[in-house]
Amino acid sequence: MAGGSNEGREWSFTPAQRHGAGPALSPAVAERRAGKAATVQTPNQVRRLAPREGRGGCPQKAASPKPGTLGSPSSQQVSPACNAPGRSDTMLLLQRAVVSEFRQACRLKSTPSKLCIRACSTNDSFQPQCPSLTFSGNNSSTRGWRVTGTLLGLGAVLAYYDHRCKAAQESPRIYTREEVRSHSSPETRIWVTLGSEVFDVTEFVDLHPGGPSKLMLAAGGPLEPFWALYAVHNQSHVREILAQYKIGDLSPEDKVPSTLKTSDPYADDPIRHPALKVNSQRPFNAEPPSELLTENYITPNPIFFTRNHLPVPNLDPETYRLHVVGPPGGQSLSLSLDDLYQFPKHEITVTLQCAGNRRSEMTQFKEVRGLEWSTGAISTAHWAGARLCDVLAQAGHQLCETEAHVCFEGLDSDPTGTAYGASIPLARAMDPEAEVLLAYEMNGQPLPRDHGFPVRVVVPGVVGARHVKWLGKVSVEPEESYSHWQRRDYKGFSPSVDWDTVDFDSAPSIQELPVQSAITEPKDGETVESGEVTVKGYAWSGGGRAVIRVDVSLDGGLTWQVAELDEEEQRPRKAWAWRLWQLQAPVPAGKKELNIVCKAVDDSYNVQPDTVAPIWNLRGVLSNAWHRVHVHVRAAP
Repeated sequence: MAGGSNEGREWSFTPAQRHGAGPALSPAVAERRAGKAATVQTPNQVRRLAPREGRGGCPQKAASPKPGTLGSPSSQQVSPACNAPGRSDTMLLLQRAVVSEFRQACRLKSTPSKLCIRACSTNDSFQPQCPSLTFSGNNSSTRGWRVTGTLLGLGAVLAYYDHRCKAAQESPRIYTREEVRSHSSPETRIWVTLGSEVFDVTEFVDLHPGGPSKLMLAAGGPLEPFWALYAVHNQSHVREILAQYKIGDLSPEDKVPSTLKTSDPYADDPIRHPALKVNSQRPFNAEPPSELLTENYITPNPIFFTRNHLPVPNLDPETYRLHVVGPPGGQSLSLSLDDLYQFPKHEITVTLQCAGNRRSEMTQFKEVRGLEWSTGAISTAHWAGARLCDVLAQAGHQLCETEAHVCFEGLDSDPTGTAYGASIPLARAMDPEAEVLLAYEMNGQPLPRDHGFPVRVVVPGVVGARHVKWLGKVSVEPEESYSHWQRRDYKGFSPSVDWDTVDFDSAPSIQELPVQSAITEPKDGETVESGEVTVKGYAWSGGGRAVIRVDVSLDGGLTWQVAELDEEEQRPRKAWAWRLWQLQAPVPAGKKELNIVCKAVDDSYNVQPDTVAPIWNLRGVLSNAWHRVHVHVRAAP
């Protein structure tokens, strides 16, 4: 009944062992040659009674029966399907019945002899067949009846045991979300949930059509957020495949997500997609994993990178009003959502990038202050709304010869009432070709709360910090916004400037961003196959400048190859969105590792610097050095 490698072993009892000593293993051939044994055998090669790891809900520990009992090999395991109450009592009855009766049956008064039992097993239940019995010695008839009675009792015990196994299978085990979360790697088994059901998909990970890395994103958590991204999962045959891996159900109290205390200023924040890599929980800041970032040209709303500075406001669209301050002597506007809908609807595809994208690479060179963004603080969406120039004109504003700025104020605020704010030059705001939007739709849907519902500013070609969310007020001022995030943040400095010498008034606020590119596949540290490697990534440049080329190197920059760019349209001086690119290249023979590098060139022939050192700054912004990924090469078979 033991799992592991015990199939085909034979257990023999010496006279001393029949009186209490533990069983001793001996080769079957030697026993038969000695002619001293009466042998009981089951049919040939019955399947082992071994658990299918993970199919019962938990990794199984090896059982450790006491010496002198049947089935004491250390490799014996408990079948997860039979982990029902009373199992230990059942096995104790089994062991006592077998050992006791065989001891009695094998107490020979003449020539010492042994009783050999071939221990075979099955995956589902032990099924004794009609055994053949041979005895030597006196009183063989009496002993035969005793053995027959023993086997009948054994059959009854095993039938009861099999019944308990089936009962355990019919009543699914109950797990908490905490238990599910603890199973998120091959070492601990990979569990996921769908609705109220729990599944162990460890054996399926390598079979997943989208690749193991995609399925691993859901490890230890729910599948729903990921299935929502890919409609192919909403098919009956997919659910049938998943059903094969069910191990139990969620506990009733874990079927409803827990909520934060109402005293928490972030208690009303929206639920986020679990795939996001969280850099800060409060306020919430997160980016999509690189393997999802460039799966689609348009980033799905749930995994669009999120940059919040304060708690997310919960605004009522019915009572929402946008206040647009008019010029001196003019008339201010108070616009509802319906009022905004009356302006001509304008639609554009725009990439937003945080000023701190790839900051983590600057940190590796020298410590900086700021969130540790990787390559994912950038995303692309299709936006729709009213053009800012139309709304400003409605309020009576005109482009003036003197310098002026359009200031934006959000409805997110801290406990002191301080709101997030930013500004852009009036010349950009009033230019119809700049296509600045007061957006109310994102990818064909109302803005998600994390992305500014009900209205946000979208400023194509400009750093994400100026795209103010939850927009509450617009005004035209002679100077830029006095907001902390405009005057004391999001500015670049020389590598020689530190926090003791920095003067924020000496540097202009970041508006347009420099040319940028990054590798999203393969990931740093991965192992790739020999033969051919596929490298994927994105490239983008601020100010509407189009990316015209991406160069990729497999040897750290010694030699270069030109990547293939996507075919998305790029309008001259209005290239507001990124270019996705990929390169398929042969792996140089004999290479055990690759140092992959990428760099982009825009239509002004701006190119990325090769290292971080000359662009390092104390805030870690504007990080656009060559992106580098080191991978290992699996040796050819």
